Amino acid sequence: MAETDTLPKMLRSVEGISQYELDNGVQILLFPDDSKEVVTVNMTIFVGSRHEGYGEAGMAHLLEHMLFKGTPTHPEVPKALTQRGARFNGTTWMDRTNYYETLPASEDNLEFAINLEADRLVNSYIRGEDLASEMTVVRNEFERGENSPTRVLMQRIEAAAFDWHNYGKSTIGNQSDIERVPVVKLREFYRKYYRPDNVMVIVAGKFDPDHALATIQNAFGPIPVPDKPIDETYTVEPAKDGERTVVLRRVGEIQSVGAAYHIPAGSHPEYAAVKALTVVLGDEPSGRLYKEMVETKIASNVYAMAFGFRDPGLLMTIVEAPVEQSIEQVRAKLIDILEDSWDQNPITDAEVERAKAQILKQREMASTDTDKIAVTLSDWAAQGDWRLYFLYRDAVEALTADQVRAVAKKYLVRNNRTVGLFIPSDESERVRIPESPDLNILLKDYKGREAVAAGESFDPDPLAIEKRVLRGDLVGGITYALLPKRTRGDSVSLKLTIRFGTPDTLKERMGAVELLGLLMARGTTEMTYQELQDEYTRLKADVSIYTLMGLLQVDVTTKQENLEKVIALVSEVIKTPRLDETELELIRRQIVTSMQQSRTEPSVVAPRNVRRALAPYSKDDIRYEMTIDEEIAMYEEATIEQIRELHADFLGNQAGELSVVGNFEPATVLTAFQSELEGWTTDQPYVRIDRPAHPEIPGQLEILETPDKSNAFMYSSQQYSLSDMDPEYAALTLGNFILGGGSLSSRLADRVRQQEGLSYGVRSGVSPRPKDHRVDMTIYAITNPGNKDKLMNVIREEIDRLINDGVTQDELNAAKQSYLQAARISRTGDPTLASMLLMNMFTNRTLADVAKHEQQIQDATVEDVNAAIRKFIDPDKLVTAIAGDFANLPETE
Repeated sequence: MAETDTLPKMLRSVEGISQYELDNGVQILLFPDDSKEVVTVNMTIFVGSRHEGYGEAGMAHLLEHMLFKGTPTHPEVPKALTQRGARFNGTTWMDRTNYYETLPASEDNLEFAINLEADRLVNSYIRGEDLASEMTVVRNEFERGENSPTRVLMQRIEAAAFDWHNYGKSTIGNQSDIERVPVVKLREFYRKYYRPDNVMVIVAGKFDPDHALATIQNAFGPIPVPDKPIDETYTVEPAKDGERTVVLRRVGEIQSVGAAYHIPAGSHPEYAAVKALTVVLGDEPSGRLYKEMVETKIASNVYAMAFGFRDPGLLMTIVEAPVEQSIEQVRAKLIDILEDSWDQNPITDAEVERAKAQILKQREMASTDTDKIAVTLSDWAAQGDWRLYFLYRDAVEALTADQVRAVAKKYLVRNNRTVGLFIPSDESERVRIPESPDLNILLKDYKGREAVAAGESFDPDPLAIEKRVLRGDLVGGITYALLPKRTRGDSVSLKLTIRFGTPDTLKERMGAVELLGLLMARGTTEMTYQELQDEYTRLKADVSIYTLMGLLQVDVTTKQENLEKVIALVSEVIKTPRLDETELELIRRQIVTSMQQSRTEPSVVAPRNVRRALAPYSKDDIRYEMTIDEEIAMYEEATIEQIRELHADFLGNQAGELSVVGNFEPATVLTAFQSELEGWTTDQPYVRIDRPAHPEIPGQLEILETPDKSNAFMYSSQQYSLSDMDPEYAALTLGNFILGGGSLSSRLADRVRQQEGLSYGVRSGVSPRPKDHRVDMTIYAITNPGNKDKLMNVIREEIDRLINDGVTQDELNAAKQSYLQAARISRTGDPTLASMLLMNMFTNRTLADVAKHEQQIQDATVEDVNAAIRKFIDPDKLVTAIAGDFANLPETE
């Protein structure tokens, strides 16, 4: 370990984040946060699709996959991470590639993660045999993206918008480059960019800064800097002098129209105004596109987005419309709103203030998660400097309506547009996009503000948590479980369930039930949808409300200072919703459009087919699983009168649960809810809808055609009569974890993805339904339609091998460690804890039962696990569906 006096000196510190640099150029950011028992290590390489040359499209992303293939010191990277219970991933974007893992906080885990990243930075195998299998995995990921016409349309727009800059190329790459890239070229790309003077290491969470610095210095410090410097990219996209057009024709159920406009880089002072402009345009319900296209029934959905890149990028809008709508009318209206309305209908102060509040609220809520901040900082660093994270906030706060009006009029003009038709003009009109600013000048002497309030050191052991939980009866039939704790940024997570109705009384009201929650969220008798959203923003509250059969669920994240007001507001929403018929029609159209689109989506069609087979109920039973067309009809037939009657007659305080986790005073919360919910009663009883297991359902396979889909989706399931508190469940859980639950290190992932290259995503899972004494097992995978039979055979072989040969002691030891560590990490998240407390109350349990289950995991033997596997998992009884375009496979010679 390095001596403290030899550690790198701090270069600067802004709001609790400190920057250091090693002699070889490795940049370091440290962000200590003791409020969670986790630590995140993020290694960012400043290389993305922007840096790819001819024939290299998708190489940065393909290389990201290859860095999970091992080094001589870490031959099985996914397995090593999984054994420590890590949440991990790698992502590639235009300007950067990053690798990150979140682990239980300990010196050993921190050292492991830092040493792993330093090792694979320069010692990854990049072998030909690994490329052969991983190439097909990446191609499978590419094909998955090809299933979405809207996503492909966005890529086509980007390609047409850029003449020379690589931002016009998708990060996923070109299929031929993915398939044909020589491993030698991939190694050259690796050696060119994966080097100490092109990397930033970010550590966030609970750790000792000196220990982290010493570990980074020991791991990264000895790595030499190559003699040849990295060539900087220097392409500047020329000024635009005419609109572009792109057309995509594919099978689908909806139409999409997009319009994109060139905008400055994320580091440019105008970027904050551009970002606010996307909210003014695309927000629901205040956005101009929403009001003038969705509310007028021209379109079903609208989106507006702008990403911050190192170089100038794009603002993009997408509009989805039913096929019966005139696409020319949609296109014309979209362009009219974007380009011709600013003088007659200028952006108002209120619109900009609303946009600023939303952007700042989202940023502030995200800032309470240090592991997410680690990834966010890497994006800003890739744009030029991590301090842009704060500079952007300052710019948003200082925004004026004049600034947003200025960027709208400057950039949303015809000759800067990519969409529509070419029309000759009498004179040239060029739109010049300013280049990225000099960040040395922009950030000179920048100090930032005080760091966000830190949370307490929190022990995520279930018994330690249970000792702190306050439980009791709230009002009526509602129980509560409260966990007060100091949190980063004084955040609070609150969840409230209201249970209502019976299988008989809800049977004829299914459409009304599904729509009720969505409609309740659209305003109260005293507040419009827009006023309600503005109030949420003012109170820095994220609120979601939805209803399922017999359940109203409210999820809230907010700050301690606003908690009482948020409780009063949420109570107003659930007790006196507006239930407006116009809003109902908007919601209905959005749902129906989405469901029409899903008719040919493999990942929707296959699971629904399996669920229908495993729910052997008649149409007059509330548990009947509908077809897509039947569900569409259900939504179309529901009336506003039914929804209003359902709310008035069925909702009350007769049954439910409240859980709150975070920085709050228990007495304040209890008093507030008791005051709001007292007297809110109903005469309608509540009876839970039982869904018992059906292990008697015979195995079956359905092949489902989804035309013009490049990716196929396989889904299998079976059900067991089993309690999740039975030791057999713990043993089965471990067996499944080894089979397909352990991320990339599971048997299915290793065989199907790593060895055979058949699927980007393959996984198995077991999920309990405690009240029904039922456990479901599922297996799913995506693949190329041409690999359907091989995929099915390989999965069957692995299941048979698991049953016949069983698991080994080494596999079991690794699975136990990984499963328990992952469970521990999950309990560091306040929303997860709130959900856990909610479920505990519903099942009449406490976290002592969680501790009991984890002890059963710890006590399970190889014999226990193999016995559970052989008793429950029956491949012949799997109900399976695979959906894809199998009819149009290319002919083989």
